[in-house]
Amino acid sequence: MKHLILGTAGHIDHGKTSLVKALTGVDTDRLKEEKARGITIELGFAHLELANDLRFGIVDVPGHERFVRTMVAGVGGMDLVLLVIAADEGIMPQTREHLEICQLLGVKRGIVVLTKKDMVDSDWLDLVTEEVRDYLADSFLAGAPVVAVSSRTGDGIDALKAELIKMAKEIEQKRVDSPFRLPVDRVFTVTGFGTVVTGTLLAGAVTVGDEVEILPSGIACRVRGVQSFGSKVEKGGAGERLAVNLQGVDHTDVQRGDVVVPKGLYKPTSAVDVRLNYLASAQKELKHRASIRLHSATYEVPAKIILFDRDSLQPGESAYVQLRLEHPVLLLPGDPFVLRTYSPQATLGGGTVLDPAPPRRRRRSAEALELLAAAESGVDQDRIKLLVDSSLLSGISIQEMVNRSGMSGKRIEGALAPLLSSGAVLQVVKEPRIFLSKDAFATLKKKLSDELAEYLQENPMQEGIGKEELKSRIPRRSDARFFGPVLASLEKDGLALSDRELVKLPGRKVGVTQDQASVQRTLEEALTKGWFEPPTLKELCDLVGATEKQVLDHANMMFREGRVAKIKGDIFYAPGAVSELREKLVALLKEKKEITPPEFRDVTGLSRKFMIPLLEYFDSEKLTIRMGDKRILRKG
Repeated sequence: MKHLILGTAGHIDHGKTSLVKALTGVDTDRLKEEKARGITIELGFAHLELANDLRFGIVDVPGHERFVRTMVAGVGGMDLVLLVIAADEGIMPQTREHLEICQLLGVKRGIVVLTKKDMVDSDWLDLVTEEVRDYLADSFLAGAPVVAVSSRTGDGIDALKAELIKMAKEIEQKRVDSPFRLPVDRVFTVTGFGTVVTGTLLAGAVTVGDEVEILPSGIACRVRGVQSFGSKVEKGGAGERLAVNLQGVDHTDVQRGDVVVPKGLYKPTSAVDVRLNYLASAQKELKHRASIRLHSATYEVPAKIILFDRDSLQPGESAYVQLRLEHPVLLLPGDPFVLRTYSPQATLGGGTVLDPAPPRRRRRSAEALELLAAAESGVDQDRIKLLVDSSLLSGISIQEMVNRSGMSGKRIEGALAPLLSSGAVLQVVKEPRIFLSKDAFATLKKKLSDELAEYLQENPMQEGIGKEELKSRIPRRSDARFFGPVLASLEKDGLALSDRELVKLPGRKVGVTQDQASVQRTLEEALTKGWFEPPTLKELCDLVGATEKQVLDHANMMFREGRVAKIKGDIFYAPGAVSELREKLVALLKEKKEITPPEFRDVTGLSRKFMIPLLEYFDSEKLTIRMGDKRILRKG
């Protein structure tokens, strides 16, 4: 069965609720106050089955100007609208405002219904019909059917149903391959069942047993039951009016404006980049940083307008802007919205969300405007490439793409395939899968290549840079997990060479100047002279008039060349002295089988400052094994 959402719109007292009752037999004014005052205050709901394969969920909205905010909450998810105009009054203020809101929120189709047909003669009816057609000529209802009815007598109701059937055939049902979203428009409790929320399912399908959460609060709960049009079902699909029984949440923790989504999938946002269409009927210019109210689905949130390329927006103009929200809500690309003023309350404009999690963008930035233009194209491949490109050096995961695009994982995979094949996008981490743009990956390669070259230029006696040291030089806004793939690519291009824990420059030879060679000879002589008690690092620095780093660079280079022995990070020996100590130690262990540090000291005359590091050195060289406070000779 095809499920579509049909909504009403129009001025107060033009007969919207009576029309719904004539179509369905349901009086959608359910509140005592509505009965007493004879006006609709809250959203009303009914359903209508036409033919055997078509079902409409009907949303009846209030027409009074004080309840426009409620009316906006009802428009979200409408597939088509009945613009209701009383034949005896014609076009009125809320007729105009409701039409503008429907147009801004992306309603594409509708039927004009002239109610109270029985209260005017045929000539007057023809006159009103002509007036309405002229007024709608530049709107989405230009050329729409105009049906005159009397809800009291039933005249014209069958003709209206016939138009609904005809129009329904031309409307595509909402996609069910995306994750589900249910904006909440009502919350109540049912004895024995607990919390129930109702709303129009915008996308996907919700099933009994689903683990869900309520945003923006993040409360996790479970779907205990689902009703569609008053009947229990196991699964509700996109485009249906649903009542969902939630287990694990109190009804006081849910309100209109919340949204039920799959657990852990989406994140609320406090800023969105949008295309804003400013109504030509607006009374004055819209200034940068103006305070307004944003309405989308059932949300209402205060916001500030950030104009990218100008200081003000004139009535009738359109621009890319950023909306900074007072508190977070869930918005996804393609979501329509309306902006309204605080006082006096009026509709200013609206548009479409382009990026629900934008980076900080500089005003007057041509690049930012180009990126938003690409987002507006609506092509899956362009949208995903934009998300990857705009992630810069941080990269983006599949899950983040789902959050920011509103697309299903399957659609994202389809959009990624040609981008990966062409090399425009690269997968740099396997789990979770994280992607970088070709340009971002090249930037990281250049960064690490430059860091390698700079380090070796500053440390001419070093063979290379430690891998961990080079890894730490990846930009903070990037990810350390990118180091391996970037280094592998540098090696493939012949720009780097891994040698155990060092990264080297291919073909680079370590050399010293005449002055440096002189310093090394002095160090070598000092270590040889000291023999079993060599100079400390500080003493070596004083001897050659150099810093600790410079002396260590020289000593490490001499160590790599076999000219000195490195006992510890800052203790160096002449190789001959170490060989002699090794012989003494081996001879002693062959004689005594085991020795203690004091016994080694007695044989060698070493101070504790050198004795312990030397014993640990011989342990590391696999000559000895430590057993408690004793050493034994390692077999073999």
